[in-house]
Amino acid sequence: MRTKYLYILGLVIGMHFLALGQNGNSNFVLPAASQNQNCESDLASVNLSNENIEYIGRWDFSGQCPKVWAPGAYLRFRFKGNSCRFIIEDENLWGNHNFIELVIDNSIENRIRLSGKLDTISLPPNLDSGEHSVLICKDTEAGIGYIKIKEIHCASIMPGKLSSERKIECIGNSITCGMGSDESYKKCGTSEWYDQHNAYMAYGPRTARRLNAQWHLTSVSGIGLVHSCCGSSTEMPEVFHRTSLGIDGKNWDFDKYIPDVLTICLGQNDGIQDSTLFCNAYLNFIKLIRTYYPETQIVCLTSPMGDKILNDVLKKYINSVVERRKSEGDNKVSKYFFKNRYIRGCDTHPNIDDHALIADELEIELRKLMCW
Repeated sequence: MRTKYLYILGLVIGMHFLALGQNGNSNFVLPAASQNQNCESDLASVNLSNENIEYIGRWDFSGQCPKVWAPGAYLRFRFKGNSCRFIIEDENLWGNHNFIELVIDNSIENRIRLSGKLDTISLPPNLDSGEHSVLICKDTEAGIGYIKIKEIHCASIMPGKLSSERKIECIGNSITCGMGSDESYKKCGTSEWYDQHNAYMAYGPRTARRLNAQWHLTSVSGIGLVHSCCGSSTEMPEVFHRTSLGIDGKNWDFDKYIPDVLTICLGQNDGIQDSTLFCNAYLNFIKLIRTYYPETQIVCLTSPMGDKILNDVLKKYINSVVERRKSEGDNKVSKYFFKNRYIRGCDTHPNIDDHALIADELEIELRKLMCW
């Protein structure tokens, strides 16, 4: 087991972070590392099914420990005390490594590269002994493999939920996954293709946090409605109902999470398709969604990284789809066309700053649409 201790040096003014090492982890150093051992000796093992731990996303509870494939899936809870410790298993699928986001008190954000089959993540022992919140989010997408929560050790889990009742789901491709957005670990083109993934900072979770809402990301890099890129023959309607977002995965129980609003951001990988083929596929996909979410508001989006030629076609097709649904009596299908193109990340994907700008646009639209 490889152990990564996350330390935070408390200073008189604010908190300043010193990143060490070359492995992409956020490591923080205390003047005396032995303090960590003393604090952690008082930690108790937490039941992973504790009702005060919120698991949000397509988590699989069929085994002894909860695991998840989908990008942006997260767990969160409140605790009292000055430290917490987690043991996380990485599937290491085909030798891949996952990234997670560790967020303390809704303000301290650390992107961590899991480096072994089992990783131990410790919160800073110099936190004060009061109440704190912690969130762990899967930054990498389903195809990189699952992460599994093996153990949680805290002094005391506090009762009560942190999340509001508002719920958002974002369906999409690599853009929605946050692929190619974060070069803090490795620069584009210098490492694995997924090393710049950051789902937590992608437009969907950002928008949800601004609207005080939960989020699900149902997204796969390269996927389309009728045509996927990179040699894949799998389209979104084939994996939408899968827990792992894979063609052979077990079925997801949609009753566990019914969004108030759902966005569809597909078409970038399809490219310009025959209008009848694409529009019929879009309409059929909405009908499929309606079998699970009969009352959810659906918003059809253009591609944030699409060029003018592609997005002009997508606008035409989306207009047709929305009007057709309305003519059939479905008045909870609408559209939003992004005003700008966002391509400052890897392979002309949006980078983290771009995702903030995409969220700026989407937040305004959803706040108005949902009266939030």
